Amino acid sequence: MKDFFRRYVLHNLGLKLISLALAVGLWLAVAREPVAEVAVEVPIEFRNIPANLEINSEHVPGAQIRLRGPERIVHRVRSSDVYAVINVAGLKPGDRTFDLAGQQIQRPSGLEVVQVIPSEIHVAFDERLTRQVSIQPRIIGTFADGYQIGQIVVDPSAITISGPRKRVEAVEAATTDPIDVSGTMERNTFVRHPYVSDPLVQVTRTEPVRITVIMAKSSSGNR
Repeated sequence: MKDFFRRYVLHNLGLKLISLALAVGLWLAVAREPVAEVAVEVPIEFRNIPANLEINSEHVPGAQIRLRGPERIVHRVRSSDVYAVINVAGLKPGDRTFDLAGQQIQRPSGLEVVQVIPSEIHVAFDERLTRQVSIQPRIIGTFADGYQIGQIVVDPSAITISGPRKRVEAVEAATTDPIDVSGTMERNTFVRHPYVSDPLVQVTRTEPVRITVIMAKSSSGNR
């Protein structure tokens, strides 16, 4: 027993006492440290979205996260350190409601989640669809007396769009910024970028389009 006491208790006793004192001091320092709270506005990250699925909601809300912990840690928190994660692996098309709780919140060690606002979010999902639609230029202006548009040549005449199935199916055509042909009496070529007004439908290639407007004499101008 004496050998055990000498070997495991008295051996390096000074170092052990110093270590104990440091540990107690550190614990006391942490225990006395002021506690603070902070609110952080964060985006919601959807992980493992199936390859054939698209978010079909124009506005995906973020979240306000209230965190509590030691003041020294709270003062160092940046918005990039905190984010909400929702795992959507295996999700099917349709409207879905997700709970937002502490286990979905990634944050620095030492901080606890006090509150998440909102506590749940609603998001719609749909299958991804890709298809081609024609380009219909938006022509404006006052034609020269006795002239009218005889022909419009669009090159390329169609573009490829992609997005949630129902939204892509609802797109009849792409358009362009206004093309003012005022005063044109023969032909004129304009360069414009095509676009689709639905923000969730994307143009897969954003190359500019050449629109040639060819004027012709109107029947009233021939009389």
